[in-house]
Amino acid sequence: MRIPNQFAPKVMNRRITLGFITAMVLIASGFTISFYSYKRYSDDMERVQRTYQVTEAIQNVLSLVKDVETSSRGYVITHDTSYLQPYRVALQQLPKQIDYLRVVYNDNAKQIQSRSILEKLVQDKLAVSETRMGVSVLDRNNLAVSKEAKQRMDALRRHVKIMTATERDWMQIRNKQAERSFRNTVLVIFALSVLTFIVLVISYRLLEQELIRRQKNEDKLRDYEVKLKGQIRQLEASNEELERFAFVASHDLQEPLRKIQSFANLITERYGNLFDADSMMFMGKISHSAERMSKLIRDLLNFSRISNQHETFRPVHLNEIIQRILDDQELRIKGLNIQVEIGPMPVVEAVASQMDHLFNNLISNAFKFIRSDIQPLLRIQAQLIEGNRYSGLIPDQRYYEITVADNGIGFDEKYVEHIFKVFQRLHGKSAFEGTGIGLAICKRVVMYHNGYITAKSQPNKGTTFIVVLPESQSLQHYDRPTSAEAYSYPAS
Repeated sequence: MRIPNQFAPKVMNRRITLGFITAMVLIASGFTISFYSYKRYSDDMERVQRTYQVTEAIQNVLSLVKDVETSSRGYVITHDTSYLQPYRVALQQLPKQIDYLRVVYNDNAKQIQSRSILEKLVQDKLAVSETRMGVSVLDRNNLAVSKEAKQRMDALRRHVKIMTATERDWMQIRNKQAERSFRNTVLVIFALSVLTFIVLVISYRLLEQELIRRQKNEDKLRDYEVKLKGQIRQLEASNEELERFAFVASHDLQEPLRKIQSFANLITERYGNLFDADSMMFMGKISHSAERMSKLIRDLLNFSRISNQHETFRPVHLNEIIQRILDDQELRIKGLNIQVEIGPMPVVEAVASQMDHLFNNLISNAFKFIRSDIQPLLRIQAQLIEGNRYSGLIPDQRYYEITVADNGIGFDEKYVEHIFKVFQRLHGKSAFEGTGIGLAICKRVVMYHNGYITAKSQPNKGTTFIVVLPESQSLQHYDRPTSAEAYSYPAS
């Protein structure tokens, strides 16, 4: 099964990582095995060296006994005490050699038994040599003693020969073990070195492929960047065209509408007494439609200016903005008997004119969708929160959550994204006035300020708009959106 392209880099990275981990494991294994093999080879060589030392000690014992034999024989024949010097030296050295053999010649029971026999033969030989020195050459017992001394010496030589041959056999076996250990060590190290080399070559090839792939991706990104810059230039040119169109709409299109309204009003004033009821209704519809068209053009102009005109962010006192809007709406508030509750408002870094658009639309929206069976309520409150409260904001940055709540007709929350799109209305224009652009302007203002806006509502239980604005714009590390929102337009 072919791996999807989006998973290929992850698979390649895993293979490279696995390759280097395998190489490190092989190197560590080679080091461990080499150390173990070297230790084993050292132990084998130590055993071989000890075999040499044991053989030398056995030969030394035999040589010293020979010195005892020669010295005692010379003394018996000549009665010259100078012959006793090697005898005395041998008697001093023999216990040391015997003790040394007791230490090193005890690997197994057979060696211990051979060593005990050697000690017994040496003691017997020394006892005979001592007896021999006390017997004169002319004594008739001299022959018997000499014969016994010779037999014991021959027995000692035979036993030493057997022990020496045994040690030589052991030495050959241990030499072969040492050679085998050395050979195995070399083979293992060579095999691990070859495997490590192969793994490193494969890892290098994978790494080279990954670098080539990344270079290709980087080249593609550069191409995309060039294309994107071209599209941005086209978009900027398009925005300039839209701004020119907005200017034309705000001036040239407004002029015929003003004339339509003026002439409709003049006709109504001068010739109203000549019109019947239907004619007056028609003239009223003309004036109302012209007025609505004029308001729609102004709203579209405001909407297009939100992100096209880059203004400087400054500290804005939201309580002053909201209070000025409420003062402008004073007659409407008194006429509808609206209960207004405003909590302490913060100071945020923003564009004052856009904050005026934002809260003017939200407050007008609350005044628009009131219920006739209860006293209308407008409640605006603010609190300081962290950015991790809402998705899309910067965690650990300070934001102000501002709620604009009413107790009006409300709506079903499944339409919460629908209401922030241009020309999207949940109610007919005959039921409630408006152009369907106000909340779209609110969303564009909030997005321009790197904030977040949403709403909570239930039918006939009121609506709460939630606006989240950063305390400071200087900490925003991402670009401001221009027209990133997607708006849907109804079919005409």
